[in-house]
Amino acid sequence: MLFRWVPLPTSTFMVYRHFEDLIGDGVFSPIKYTWVSADKISTYASSAVIAAEDQRFYQHSGFDLHAIQSSIDVYMDGGRLRGASTISQQVAKNVFLTPSKSFVRKGLEVWFTLLIECLWSKQRILVVYLNIAEFGDHLFGIEAASQYYFGIHANQISRSQAALLAATLPNPILLRAAQPSAYLLRRQRWILRQMQNQ
Repeated sequence: MLFRWVPLPTSTFMVYRHFEDLIGDGVFSPIKYTWVSADKISTYASSAVIAAEDQRFYQHSGFDLHAIQSSIDVYMDGGRLRGASTISQQVAKNVFLTPSKSFVRKGLEVWFTLLIECLWSKQRILVVYLNIAEFGDHLFGIEAASQYYFGIHANQISRSQAALLAATLPNPILLRAAQPSAYLLRRQRWILRQMQNQ
């Protein structure tokens, strides 16, 4: 309930990155993270992450049943199992849980998703997501990403820059905005088209 109004000082994903550092090479790498309020985030950033991650964000109550059913259908037809997580689910996972995969963690993700959908507005969920999403190695939030990649604040990024950052979200460690691959640039163009369609 408190996080409905209070900026998040950190997330479990950020803490988990430090844990990985500790058990990996033991070298501490600082997290680049700066919380910004909604009025300090470009509307292009919001539009881009919705286009890229959850186009039914404003229509569902935390779970996109259509996307879940579509993912199951593709898998049952012999295709690869795709993720169908909504922005709300990703916020629940990133803020309160770790990246581990288990039925218990998935159950907790459902619980926290229901909680934030009940207690927070859609606008708040989106602002939290933009602030805690990982955009690179030890790089969290739209403000830190905007400064790191473009040398500007989050309220100054263009449509194209917002789409490029959103394109990295499935895997920001492999899909690097600083050195965009052909795949990443194709994904950016697709997101720009989706933003136009919205």
